[in-house]
Amino acid sequence: MLTTDVENYPGFPKGILGPELMRLFRDQAARFGTKLIQQDVSAVDFSKRPFKITAEDKDYFARSVIISTGASANWLNISSEKALQGYGVSACATCDGFFFKGKEVAVVGGGDSAVEEATFLTKFATKVTIIHRRDALRASKIMQDRAFSNKKIDFIWNSTITDIKDPLEKKVTGIVLKNLKTGQTIEKKVDGVFMAIGHTPNSEIFKGQVELDVKGYVKVHDGTLTNVPGVFACGDAQDYKYRQAVTAAGTGCMAALDAERFLESGHA
Repeated sequence: MLTTDVENYPGFPKGILGPELMRLFRDQAARFGTKLIQQDVSAVDFSKRPFKITAEDKDYFARSVIISTGASANWLNISSEKALQGYGVSACATCDGFFFKGKEVAVVGGGDSAVEEATFLTKFATKVTIIHRRDALRASKIMQDRAFSNKKIDFIWNSTITDIKDPLEKKVTGIVLKNLKTGQTIEKKVDGVFMAIGHTPNSEIFKGQVELDVKGYVKVHDGTLTNVPGVFACGDAQDYKYRQAVTAAGTGCMAALDAERFLESGHA
């Protein structure tokens, strides 16, 4: 929903707008008689069957549940960043890197994902600058070596972005950087900004209901099974590695098949 152009989903050789792809997914599900209720779930109770899902003060009951709440990219939380999401500010290099062919971009972060994104972006961009709030990367040594030896990658240390220009032009034209040690601010011209400061799975309401890992991702085994029989998980709520629309859709299919088999087996 935050991506303007989706270029890597099968079946759309000319690409498609993110929100339009979501609308098509929804229409296709409705065509088969799916009942769609657009409400925010505030609580779940998986302790007994039927499972209870509370949404906007109404309770829904189900013999099986698929968790597909996704994960949210971590952002800097500055106003210009939000205004330019989809217009040069992204949290997915593999989704949007192609649009920066021949341009200069910045990557925010210092871990493996930041270095991986920066390395990937060098396939398209003429220059990639990694901006990190510390004076050393947190990435593994092999990833660091890869970045330091890449002539297209530069580094700005001990710094954070305080502003992204220019929301009025509806595109990224540059960034304002603040050195956290000296307090000095500088402007740098870039055409795109990629956030690589991690993702947070949207799993808060499942704490104490299903088993989560230390980062909050839903633990699955044998495909999409959770530790609660009848509760399945798919997509980015359980996937911290691939995080692609096509892989999320694939595990969504797996979860649907697992839920169907569970219901047919008579366990529910």
